[in-house]
Amino acid sequence: MNSIQAMQQAIVDAHSRDFADFPAQPGPTPTEDDPVYRAALAACSQLGFIAQDAECVARAWQAQTLRIGTFDANHWPQEPADFGLQPVPHARPFAACPRHLGLYAVLPDATWVGRMARAGVPTVQLRFKSSDPQAIEAEVKAAVKAVEHTGASLYVNDHWRVAIAAGSYGVHLGQEDLDALTPDEIGVLRDSGVRLGVSTHGYAEMLRSDAVAPSYIAMGAVFPTTLKQMATVPQGVARLERYAALMRDYPQVAIGGIGIEQFPQILATGVGSIAVVRAIVNAADPEAAAAAMMHAMKE
Repeated sequence: MNSIQAMQQAIVDAHSRDFADFPAQPGPTPTEDDPVYRAALAACSQLGFIAQDAECVARAWQAQTLRIGTFDANHWPQEPADFGLQPVPHARPFAACPRHLGLYAVLPDATWVGRMARAGVPTVQLRFKSSDPQAIEAEVKAAVKAVEHTGASLYVNDHWRVAIAAGSYGVHLGQEDLDALTPDEIGVLRDSGVRLGVSTHGYAEMLRSDAVAPSYIAMGAVFPTTLKQMATVPQGVARLERYAALMRDYPQVAIGGIGIEQFPQILATGVGSIAVVRAIVNAADPEAAAAAMMHAMKE
């Protein structure tokens, strides 16, 4: 066994228990000859990371080895600088939001937004699906109105120009929506003072999101969800723990298939917020469900 194979096997041996549920993925073609990079690239692919994420971790492992002066298979990279994240404080950050957003309810319309805001949920998101511009504008305005005097912070999913015009506290964008924005549009968003949350599904997307320094980072889907077709497999708690360690300078939201029974293990990763959808909108008593989940977050 050569040194690259030995390092690869050492990484797999050290971390395979955490990633036992993930099937091996095709490894990307190495772009350089550094042995630590090549070993980590192969190991991460074997541990189930898709090509773009395996590439990120391999480069970070290479940087970590250079920084500490030795290869350590047991120490999964988690230093922001090793991944090339922006130094803190960020040069051009979006407006800040609370470090801990608490229970985060993702809701289908303004009526639900108002209902959960009045129930004391601290963070609510309007995820209104429509292709009718007038309907979108009316729903966003109604949601902004619905949270007035409740203490809840409202994020509007996707419809960022309408959200800014209506005076929403924040906007939430999926990865594809963020990638589609021009630098000028990102500047308009930032200069408006609106808070920005971004969905991520792995290392590569977290790094791309860091480039715009959003207000918070959402990470998921942690568990299987039937709400929408996901391009990536459920990330699981072990990956979430590593993501939270890397992105520790951001407020963080865990999302995707999370029920109240899983709150303790999610909170143990260090994230400061848990987003729920079905656990509220499908509950027999949504207000009682929200109250129980808020209590669970304080235990």
